[in-house]
Amino acid sequence: MTVAAVMTYDSLVNDISTYLERTDTATLDKIPQFIMFAEQVLASEIKFLGNLTVADGTMTASDPVIDKPARWRKTVSFNVTTGGERSPVFLRKYEYLREYWPDDTQTGLPAFYCDYDYTHWLVAPTPAAAYSFQVLYYERNQPLDSANQSNWFTQYAPQAMLYGSLLQAMPFLKNDERIPVWQAMYDKAIALLKQEDLTRVGDRQTMVKDS
Repeated sequence: MTVAAVMTYDSLVNDISTYLERTDTATLDKIPQFIMFAEQVLASEIKFLGNLTVADGTMTASDPVIDKPARWRKTVSFNVTTGGERSPVFLRKYEYLREYWPDDTQTGLPAFYCDYDYTHWLVAPTPAAAYSFQVLYYERNQPLDSANQSNWFTQYAPQAMLYGSLLQAMPFLKNDERIPVWQAMYDKAIALLKQEDLTRVGDRQTMVKDS
């Protein structure tokens, strides 16, 4: 029985070294950076269901600022529960919240939220109680390194990770003639991933209509 190969951080490092045909220390020491840059580019290009995460929390009474989950990337939906009923909290601009609820000391049931900064939300009205809330959001993957051998990219986008890392290596190696090669293979891998995700979203919509 043949076991399918599974990409890990170590195997990715080894593959990059093999494809580049380089064994010099200067290049090998840069491979973790190539991988990090590839992860950042890949994360900016795709938003997949695999990155969607649901987080539950509890607001602090009289405090309109709420901590975002670790590795938060983008909020999809926000709701608050009171009296057993769930109500949506709608996204608005920071300026709208400040005009709508200028006095933070006044409290009520939050109806709107905005990104206060990269690690916090701001809600208005200021919570009158410790309301339960739930957020659906896109999560950044835990970065790959020797201590974290796998993440969503290695499991579901190994080709994109490999070709993306090789593409990131080209400027360092001053190997401009290979850029179109790795770019084409990377673009193909990304296109396949996006098509797969569109099919998955379409399937979800069909299920909703049929149910």
